[in-house]
Amino acid sequence: MVKRPWLVPLAFLLVYVIWGSTYLAIKISIETIPPFVMAGVRFLVAGAALYAGARLAGAPAPVGVEWRTAAIVGLFLLLGGNGGVVMAQKSVPSGLASLIVAGVAIWMALFEALRPGGRWPTIPVAIGLVGGLGGVALLIGPWGSGRVDPFGAALLVGATISWAIGSIYARGARLPKSAFVATAVEMMAGGLGLVLLAGVTGQWGQLDLKSVTTASALAMVYLAVFGSIVAFTAYVWLLSVRPPSLVATYAYVNPVVAVVLGALFAHETLAPRTLIAAGAIVASVAVITTFSKPKNAAAPVRPAPATEVTQVAP
Repeated sequence: MVKRPWLVPLAFLLVYVIWGSTYLAIKISIETIPPFVMAGVRFLVAGAALYAGARLAGAPAPVGVEWRTAAIVGLFLLLGGNGGVVMAQKSVPSGLASLIVAGVAIWMALFEALRPGGRWPTIPVAIGLVGGLGGVALLIGPWGSGRVDPFGAALLVGATISWAIGSIYARGARLPKSAFVATAVEMMAGGLGLVLLAGVTGQWGQLDLKSVTTASALAMVYLAVFGSIVAFTAYVWLLSVRPPSLVATYAYVNPVVAVVLGALFAHETLAPRTLIAAGAIVASVAVITTFSKPKNAAAPVRPAPATEVTQVAP
């Protein structure tokens, strides 16, 4: 029983709105800050702060193997997953990016079926897979109006695949007992990987601090503080007081929030085919999330940061 019942709807609101708004915040932040630089600094700072807070609260420090496995998860989720998202948003509108990213639930269900010893989807999940893949194909295909930049679309699909692989690996990996410590290590590892990638790709040389606008700087702070710490804290708390299936509804609410915010504040247009594809993707994620159950239904899957989990943390 929750002592303060009003905290539950507040936590849901934080997860829905903050994680849905991160796509718009990314769009604003990378207008004057190179994408990999922005994401790398964001996750390094947020991860270090989250780790310090968790340890001060009494969470145990990871042992050697836990550092390694959490770092591997972080590289898949944040270097491959979030790195692809932030780079893609240089050419793909934030609302469309959120819809393609929502397809990570589709890839996870597909990879779960194909991996050795995996589980084949039930009929409802199979229908959701077909509908979701069709929606993604309609959204990024070369036909009709409202075509998505192919390079950006490829980055986003690659990001969702990387996130799905990292999420499936995390299910069987030995991670730190504290979800906060595990996520902090994942953030620091992914952030370090992004910082190094920024150096390899020359993005540190493209950074001009004098040209960084106040809006971009504030957007990056918002992503680090609210996107990576506040919303995640609300998410972990919700998992302790509400069924995981109910908490997982963020996976299909976030894209709707992102599309609406993109249209309102970034003047992103919604072509008819985009609306149809959006409906197919969001519906498929809802079906897959509702009818997919882990082998051990009594043990909820350890949450990853953002997404932001079954969603790429943007």
